[in-house]
Amino acid sequence: MTKDPNLVGPLDQLDDVWELLARAERVAPDARDLLLSHPYTGAWAGYVTKLIRDRITGLCPFWMHVGHLHAVAAAVAIRARISFVLHIPVWNGNAIVPTIGLARLVTDSPYSVAEVRADRDVVEIINQHTVVRLPRDHADSSPRWWGVRTVATRSGDVELSVRLDDVDPYRGLYEPVPPQRLSPTDTAAWQRELNKAWKILCRCLPELADGFLDGLDSLVPRPAVPIRNLSASTGEAFGSAIIAQPTDSASMAATLVHEFHHNLLGGLLHMIPLYDHDPDERFYTLWREDPRPIAGVLSGIHAFSGVTAFWRALARHESGSLGRRADFEFAYWRDGTWRTLQSLSDDPHLTEAGRQFLSSIAMRIRPMLDEPVLDRMGELASAAAADHRAGWQIRYLRPQPDTVASYADSWLAGQDWPSALEPDNRLMPTPVPDGGWTGARTDLIRARLLKGSAAPADAVPDATAADLAYVCGDVDDALRGYRDELAVDGDAPDAWVGLGLCLSAREPGSAAARALQSCPELVRAVHRAVRTKAESTPPPDELADWIGRSVC
Repeated sequence: MTKDPNLVGPLDQLDDVWELLARAERVAPDARDLLLSHPYTGAWAGYVTKLIRDRITGLCPFWMHVGHLHAVAAAVAIRARISFVLHIPVWNGNAIVPTIGLARLVTDSPYSVAEVRADRDVVEIINQHTVVRLPRDHADSSPRWWGVRTVATRSGDVELSVRLDDVDPYRGLYEPVPPQRLSPTDTAAWQRELNKAWKILCRCLPELADGFLDGLDSLVPRPAVPIRNLSASTGEAFGSAIIAQPTDSASMAATLVHEFHHNLLGGLLHMIPLYDHDPDERFYTLWREDPRPIAGVLSGIHAFSGVTAFWRALARHESGSLGRRADFEFAYWRDGTWRTLQSLSDDPHLTEAGRQFLSSIAMRIRPMLDEPVLDRMGELASAAAADHRAGWQIRYLRPQPDTVASYADSWLAGQDWPSALEPDNRLMPTPVPDGGWTGARTDLIRARLLKGSAAPADAVPDATAADLAYVCGDVDDALRGYRDELAVDGDAPDAWVGLGLCLSAREPGSAAARALQSCPELVRAVHRAVRTKAESTPPPDELADWIGRSVC
C-alpha cells in the first residue's frame, strides 16, 4: 500500500519521508521520540486507521490525512536542525508543523501543498503566493505564523509545563478541526488559572500532581461555558485534554484530575482489556445526560473516583465558601460514583482484569461513604443527584404501552387504586430523549456556592422562576411555579422533576413524591394518555399521588 503513488497525491513519496525521518533520528533521536509520542500523532494515526478500516476518505481528501506524516517528519527534522526540503499538506491555507506551529498561507484551493525548506536554523514554508519564515523562537507569533504556545507554572520546586495547542488539526475528538487561535487576553487568563490550579493540586494531591509531569503534554483550550466545566479526551491522544476555560481555579484543578484519569485508563486499555465489546447504551450515570455503554461507564467511574478524591482533599484544606463547595462536590460525586460502580460490578461483559480494576476503586471509595460533610451540603448533593436521576428517567425510559393504558383507564374509571401492574424496573433506555435537558437547578446550586447567596437570577440563563425559588428554599413558590409550567406544557420534563423535588422536600416519603422520584416517566406517560382521552387535564399532584400508591 505504501508504494501506491496515489496514496500521497501531490506530496512526496513515503520513501522520501522515511529517509528524512531516519536522517533526523540519527542526529536527534529525542526529537523523533517527542513527535511519535505526541498526543495528536496518536490521534492522527487512530483517525487514519479508522478511515482505512471503514474505507472512507474522511473530512479531507485521503492524501491530505496521509500527508500529516510528512508534517510530522518535517517537525522532527526542524527540531534536529538538519537541512531538508519536503512538501506538506495545506488545509484552507493552514500548514501545520506539529508541536511547533502553523503557517498561514494564501491559497487558491482548500486542499493544497506547501514546501518546507530548512537550512539548519533558517526554516521557510513556501507556496506560490506566500513565503513564511519561522521566527528564531518558534513559539513567537506573527500574522503569518502562529507558534504553539507553552504555559509553565510552579508550586514550590515542582514545575509543570504543557502546550496550549489551538492549531493542530488532530487535537479534537473525531474529525480534524481548524485552528481556533486564543487571544492574548485569553491566553493570559489560562496562565493565571493554571498557576492557581497547580498550587491547589500540589497542596491537595501531591502524589497525583507528580504524575502530571510525565502524563500531561498538551491542553486544547475551548471557550468558557457558564457554570459548566466541560472537558473531553481520547485514549488515542494520551497526554492531552480538551478543556473549556474554567470559571475558577478549583474547577480547573478538578477538570485536570478528571481528564488525567481518563488518560491513565486510556493508556491501560492499550495494554489489557477490561471489558468485552458491548456497544449497547444501557447504563445510567450521574455525569452524563445520555445512556452510556460499558466503555463509557468504566471510564467515568475511574475519572470521577479521582474527582471525588480531589474535592475530598480540598474540603479538608479549605473552610468558608470554598470548603462548603468542596463538601458539596465531594458528596455529589462520591455517592454518584459509588452507585454507578455498584451497578457495573457484576456485569458479565467485564473481564477478570476489569472486575479487579473496579474492586480496587471500590476499596478507595468505600471508606469515604460515611465521612460527614458540612452544613446542608449533603442534603443539597442528594437533591441534585435525585434531580439528575429523575431527569434521565423521564427522558430516556419508556413505560410499556399496556401498563400506561391500564393506569389511564383505571384513573378515568375513578378507581381508588390503580389496577395496573407495578412499574417495570427493568426498562431499557432508548437512545432518543423525550424532551430537552437544562440541568438548571444543579447549575444554580453551583452558582450560589461559587458566588454566594447574592448570585444573580440570570447566572443560569435556562433557569425558570420556579427553579430559582426551589434553590433558594422557597418550596411553596417553586411548587406553584412548576404547576403553572405544567399547565402550559403538560410534557415539560424539568417541571415534572421539579414538582417531585418540591413534594419530596415538603412531604418526604409521600406517595406523590415517591412516584415522581422513582418512576417519573410513568407518571408523565399516564398524564399524557389521560389528557388525550379526557375533557379535562388531571392535576399533576393528584395523579402522582394516585400512582404512588402502587409504587413500592
